[in-house]
Amino acid sequence: MKNFHVVLEAAWLVRDVKTADDAIGVAISEAGKRLNPKLDFVEVDVGTTSCPACDEPFSSVFIAANTALVGLVFEMKVFDAESAEHAERIAKSVIGKSLRDIPLTVVEVTEFERSNDKSEPQQKGKANK
Repeated sequence: MKNFHVVLEAAWLVRDVKTADDAIGVAISEAGKRLNPKLDFVEVDVGTTSCPACDEPFSSVFIAANTALVGLVFEMKVFDAESAEHAERIAKSVIGKSLRDIPLTVVEVTEFERSNDKSEPQQKGKANK
């Protein structure tokens, strides 16, 4: 069995905001409320997008008519999965249960070696094969 770090991306809609910073704060707060306290091992952050003209990264936020679309990134470690695909399914299932009606896309899956530190919460591989 292998251990994986899984990164998922979601598009979060925020209404009645005027600035990108406000939209980011509201989106992260709303996502955190849905995930905590049960899934406090899932990290939430704003995603980045590359500028098509200069290729520089910037925060994934688009505002029109006081409504924002914020790209959020969810990261979690999956322990004892059979494969990278199995880890993807586990992460999407675990996070998706709390974020109903929010589509999730896999951004990255990387294998890692498990340390002997027992303080980390564990999500063992138990998803449909």
